[in-house]
Amino acid sequence: MAQIAYHASHEQFSPSELLSHAQMAEEAGFTAIHSSDHFQPWSERQGESGHVFSWLGAAMQACKLPFGLICAPGPRHHPAVTAQAIATLTDLSPERLWVALGSGEAINERITGQPWPSKAIRNERLLESFHIIRRLLDGETVTCHGRVCTDEARLYTRPPKRPLLLGAAITEETAHWMGSWAEGLLTINHPLEKLERVIKQFRVGGGDGKPVFVKVQISYSRSESAAYAGAFDQWRTNIFDSSVLADLWKPEQFEALAKFIEPKDLEQAVNISSDPRQHEVWLKSYLALGVDCLILHNVNREQAAFIEDFGRAVLPKL
Repeated sequence: MAQIAYHASHEQFSPSELLSHAQMAEEAGFTAIHSSDHFQPWSERQGESGHVFSWLGAAMQACKLPFGLICAPGPRHHPAVTAQAIATLTDLSPERLWVALGSGEAINERITGQPWPSKAIRNERLLESFHIIRRLLDGETVTCHGRVCTDEARLYTRPPKRPLLLGAAITEETAHWMGSWAEGLLTINHPLEKLERVIKQFRVGGGDGKPVFVKVQISYSRSESAAYAGAFDQWRTNIFDSSVLADLWKPEQFEALAKFIEPKDLEQAVNISSDPRQHEVWLKSYLALGVDCLILHNVNREQAAFIEDFGRAVLPKL
């Protein structure tokens, strides 16, 4: 049976709010929690950016579900320190963590003052970081002088079992490349035909038999107008092509790009409806592709109603 995870959006809510949301989601019947990782939000209206690893230490004690996160190893999260944080969390909560590693976005990574590299270089850095993190968690002493550097790094506190290390991909090309080395795939809810192609390319590239996680962006409210208004308020800065989103580095740049977006434009990236039965249909269509975990991100601010209504009317149908 596929996991149905609640997405804790650090760019939209404070850590204390998200802790309450995670507890509500566990009580409502969600079977996992997934966490974003942002240094800055996409817009001033979102307005938050809690530290993901700090939050996970508290949240994994407050809730007993499996947890996942996405992060981009590099200057902001050096892979050796990332491995140390992963090891600490898995020591505290054994076999309850998975980690998706991505190439990053300028809005989070440029704050270190390092040059923002091309996608090709970011991919090289990601692959190096993946191997550094995996080798450290496996108990090796690691020296690497490439896109990132380590010098005889070794973890002294390690979990008995290393957590799953996924690759985060949006495009078919990146998914195909990750199939040969990542231990699973994290992607997003493209239109169904495109999502099917992304998953297929991951499997063709070497990921056959590996788990696939899909983050589903929805906007649910108890009225249709509120569902559209909430999505427009919170998520209109986030619907552009990944090649554009990755290179912008200030919230005001996203705001300028979204100046001419209309609420209907969000339908290309967000499943918007006030009808739980419609969301059930959408989610079942993703599950039919052989997905192992759906991560539900209600992009508007009405989290309590979403958790309550989906726990009652949607989750039991999945």
